[in-house]
Formats: sequence, structure tokens, C-alpha cells
Amino acid sequence: MTANEKIQKIRKLMIKNKIDFYIIPSSDFHQSEDVGEYFRCREFVSGFTGSAGTLLITREKSYLWTDGRYFIQAEKELSQSEIHLFKSGMKDVPTISEFLKNNLEKDNVLGFDGRVVSCREFSAYEKICEEKGCSIESRFDFAGEIWENRPPLSAKKLFLLDIKYCGESFKSKIKRLREKMREFKADIHIITSLDDTAWLFNIRGRDIPCNPVVLSYAVITFDECVLYVGKNKITDDACKYFSENNITIKDYFSFYDDLKKIESSKNVLLDYERINSAVYNNIPYEAVKINKTNPTQDFKAVKNETEIKNIINAHIKDGTAFTKFMYWLKNNVGKEKITEIDTAEKIYNLRKEQEGFIETSFDTISAYGSNAAMMHYTASENSNSLLLPKNLFLIDSGGQYFEGTTDITRTIALGEVEKEMKIHYTAVLKSLIALSNTKFLYGTKGYNFDAIARKPIWELGLDYRCATGHGVGYLLNVHEGPNIFRMSAPFVMEENMITTVEPGIYIENSHGIRTENEILSRNTFKNEYGQFMEFVPVTFAPIDIDPIEVSMLSQEEKNYLNNYHKLVFEKISPFLNSEEKEWLKIYTREI
Repeated sequence: MTANEKIQKIRKLMIKNKIDFYIIPSSDFHQSEDVGEYFRCREFVSGFTGSAGTLLITREKSYLWTDGRYFIQAEKELSQSEIHLFKSGMKDVPTISEFLKNNLEKDNVLGFDGRVVSCREFSAYEKICEEKGCSIESRFDFAGEIWENRPPLSAKKLFLLDIKYCGESFKSKIKRLREKMREFKADIHIITSLDDTAWLFNIRGRDIPCNPVVLSYAVITFDECVLYVGKNKITDDACKYFSENNITIKDYFSFYDDLKKIESSKNVLLDYERINSAVYNNIPYEAVKINKTNPTQDFKAVKNETEIKNIINAHIKDGTAFTKFMYWLKNNVGKEKITEIDTAEKIYNLRKEQEGFIETSFDTISAYGSNAAMMHYTASENSNSLLLPKNLFLIDSGGQYFEGTTDITRTIALGEVEKEMKIHYTAVLKSLIALSNTKFLYGTKGYNFDAIARKPIWELGLDYRCATGHGVGYLLNVHEGPNIFRMSAPFVMEENMITTVEPGIYIENSHGIRTENEILSRNTFKNEYGQFMEFVPVTFAPIDIDPIEVSMLSQEEKNYLNNYHKLVFEKISPFLNSEEKEWLKIYTREI
């Protein structure tokens, strides 16, 4: 079926059930950014494959909202459908809430599956419907009704994360969590976000590709911990571990029925950003709801010393794989046929050679020429470009290792590079260095860091429509909060947070450039002004010096790059053969 045919089938269901507007978001029951195949309803209906987007279907028209990472991709993928693209954040483009406010009419019914709409979104829709004299029906999964041969929920086994990797026991973590519950005067804490349950219980799984999480919910009180998970996922070792730690296991699908049994006198701690509306609506109305960020979000963002040691080891392995990849590419492009898909397979195979590698941390972005202007481009058989010995190639990739999660982007010159591209490449490099080399006072906010990074690119009259960087989980989601560098980010950088720095320049129909390292925040010294901090890199791979316009770099910037490359050579060269080591010596030389 085409997208238009699927939309027409949904419209028939809308008419049958007296629904006037129907929303299909991108999330699963756990408000995950990336989802398993079972939950890819928005992609199934619309044909848009980006990870972020919301589809709205009315009786006559349909619309899709997505962010700046996907504008170019969405235009291409929606071009053969009736779906109108709304580019979120652009001038005169309404948000979904604004669109509903302007288009809902009295007695209209807004519909969706409440299990995949967040509590916060539900509250916004509910307020609009009250103002407009409309109603909400949140029990319909129309996409699921028309989806023949829908993939089943994952049934893969979970696995335990040993203390030598995670650095803190479940008993220690649950003690800290209960202390926070006391602080918030909560009797019960409900956790539905998969990275939070995985971190808290020291479990991992394979239920979402590239995200080693387990489909699960948790309910925590002061005398009980209940983990709701498919019993077919539990190994004998896990069963013993849960018993030893007094963790009660209940079936995944019994969660909502148990919510209804919560005593109305209880105070329930919830994170409205990370629970779905069905969770909220199944808790007795009289129970007091305490809306706070899940404490585990902040706990896991600050890495312990065991995790940091392991993460550095993971990046040495990852940097070794990437350096071997860059050596191979530089020496073979133009001599043999190499496509974008070939490069993605090559970097995967090199990572797979590293001990402790589990899977990729996201779908590799392997983009040559104008394809790189699409920030989250994925090569397909239809788009798979042949790499030529000229201009720039961008590869954004990463791995999941027992020692941690990696995320690295490099833009590589494959031959002669046009002057404008060199200028853009160097501006991006200056941006990376500006933020990575920043010394700052504790209390500096995410938006302060974002502006520091953007300055060299703003000076060219350019910008990029995404955040400058994001937190990274430990053998968890490659995108992790609360740390994020963007204009609207009020978070405070704590010591031992790991965050990416990934500025870029994207010129439609021409080229895309991004350079990305992960950095670790560290305290330096304290005086009468407060605690000073700095960043140290934990990514170890050469930054291509071929396309640099050296005259644009200050001596301080050259010093930073030279010192970084000295570190890369020290960390990576012991794991290379003699030819690769000689090549790395050339590509980490002083400029």
C-alpha cells in the first residue's frame, strides 16, 4: 500500500469511530526516541523514515511535523504522498498545538493511542479541546488495525551488567533513589522510560536496535521494587539476581491493571515528560501526582569512575576501528568501487573485530557529496552514491561496547576539495575547538556552551538547525539527557558528564560537514569566584587535516589540534600495523 492508501484506510476508521483529527507520533509506550519495529506506526503510514516526526490526519488532509535534522529527507520521502510537511521551528510554521487550536471546531473529536502520547502532550491537547468545545478519544490504534503482518514485540533475552562495567550495585542505586523519594515526599515512584529501568536494575537488552534496553516498567516503594517485564526474557542467572536483590517480577502487560490499584491516599512521583498519558490516566484521580524529572536521569548522566575508565577503553577500541577505516578509505577511494553502503559495512566490520563490541549505537550515517546535507541521511539501494576521489565524505557512526557507548563523526577529503568546502570545513573545526577548549565556572548553562560553539559558523552568516551536542549513555541510548548543548537548554554541567560536540554546516544540493568528539567535564580548581571546570576529549581518532584552510586557524587553535592529535597517536598507534601506524603519523602531524 502507498502512504495515501494507508491514510484513506485510517480515514474510514476515523469516520466509523467519529474521529475528526487523528495523531500518530513516533514514540512507543515508553516515550523512547528510537523504537522497535512494532512501534514504527508513523513510519509505516507516512513513509517518512526519520526518527522524529508527528503525523496528523484529518478527514480531508494530512500533515507531518519534523525538526531541522530531517527537512531535506522528509521533503524527498513525502513527495509522492498527499502529506504536507511542516518544518518545525521555522518562521510562520505552526506547532501541532497551534494548528489544532486554529482548526478544531466545536464538537470535533481528537483521537490517538494514549499509550504513545506523552502525558505532557496529552495535557496540552486536553486544554485545547476544552477551549474549543471538543473531546478526546485516546483508545484507538488505527495504524495497528490496518498494519498487516505487523512485527511482534521483541522477545529477546535481557542480560545483566556486571559491577566491573557499571561500577555501582542495584542496592546502592535503589538507596539513592529512595532518598530522593523521601525528599519529594513520594510514597511510590513509577518509571516507564527504558534507559532509566535499565540503569537502575543494571540490566540491558536488545529490544530496540542500537539501544540496549529492555521493554519494561518499574514501580518503586520503600519496601518493594516491582519490575514489569516479559517473563520469556528472563534467564536463569537473571532470575537468581532478581531474587537476591528482592526485585519482584511481574508480567509486562499487567502494569496498567496494577496502576488502577494504587491507593488514592498515596503520593506518586512521575516524570510527565517520560510517561505516556495512559499511565497518568490509569492512576486513581485522588492520588497526589508529583511531577519531577526521574532522579535516575540525573544519576546516570554523572558517570562514576569505573564507567569513565571503561568508556575511555571503549573509545580506544572505537578509535582504533575508525582509524583503520580512515586509512582504508584514503588509500582505496578511486582505486576500487566504494559506495556509501560499502563504507557503512566496512566500519561495522572493523568495530566487530574489537573485543566487547555488541552492536552499533545508531544507524550509520554514511553520506557523500550532497547526501551529507541531510543531517540524518541513511544510504539505501535507491540513494547509494559511489564515492569519487574528490570533495568530502561524511560518516557519523558509533558502537555499543560492554565498556560504553560511542558516537563519532568525521568528514573526510577524498581528493581535491573546493575552496568553499575548505572554508566551511575549517569553520566547523574552529567551532569544535572553541567549545572543547572552553574553561568555565560551575553553573554555566547549556545555552551558553551552544553559543560558544556556533560563533565561528555565525561569522560566515551560517547556522545549523540542531543542537550542538548531547549526553551519551553508558551502554545505553546514544542520546541521553539532561546534558545537551542548544539554545534553549537550561541544564547545569556537572562534573563527569559526557557530552558530544558536533557542530556542522549543511548546504542543500551541495555538501554537509560535521566533526564530532565526545568530551568529559572535569573540575579543575576552586577560588573566590567558584568552581572552575574544563572539558577533556574521550574520542580518539584523527581529524582529517587535508581539507583545513590553515590560514583561518589561530595559533591557539593549531595548538589544540596538534595536542589532540598527539593524544590520538599515543592512544591508537599501539593497535595498528606498521603501515597504518606510519599513515597515522602523517595524519596526526603538527600543522
